[in-house]
Amino acid sequence: MTDEQFERAVSEHYAQVFYFALSLAKNETEACDLTQEAFRRLATKDRQIQDASKLKSWLMTTCYREFLREHRHRVRFPHIEISLVEEALPSVAPEFVNQMDASTLMNALQQIDEVYRVPLVLFYLQGQSYKEIAALVEVPIGTVMSRLARGKAQLRKLLSEDLQTDSSAAGVDTRGLLRRTQ
Repeated sequence: MTDEQFERAVSEHYAQVFYFALSLAKNETEACDLTQEAFRRLATKDRQIQDASKLKSWLMTTCYREFLREHRHRVRFPHIEISLVEEALPSVAPEFVNQMDASTLMNALQQIDEVYRVPLVLFYLQGQSYKEIAALVEVPIGTVMSRLARGKAQLRKLLSEDLQTDSSAAGVDTRGLLRRTQ
């Protein structure tokens, strides 16, 4: 599609695509975005249009599909204002966050049973694959995966206990934070 053909398509169909988008989105800003996306796709995928008489239909279909895609995204990932849920967020002091560092993790890691600690260290700290770990410790890959899962569970438990102990001493409410880490 040449620049001249694209400009002609915009001048002929922009208003109709925009009003269609407005009827879908019921919001002028979103309608502008939908219209712009339809014409952006026209500029990049114009080879898909075999018959110039079907250009308007193609633009409307593209606009509708983009509307559906955005709608599905909004349903899956709703936008929530932080001010509305601020009381549900965990209250953690910056000093406490700074205390939980690599040494805390390594101390907790040392408390895990060796049979689970070895795969954890090899996988997460050394970057070994399941297959490499299985060959190294001479167990099946399924066993490696199982040991990783159990090791992570032990580590999570140890870290949450540490977090509760430290936060109790510091007066920090970590109930919401602990639910997220488990």
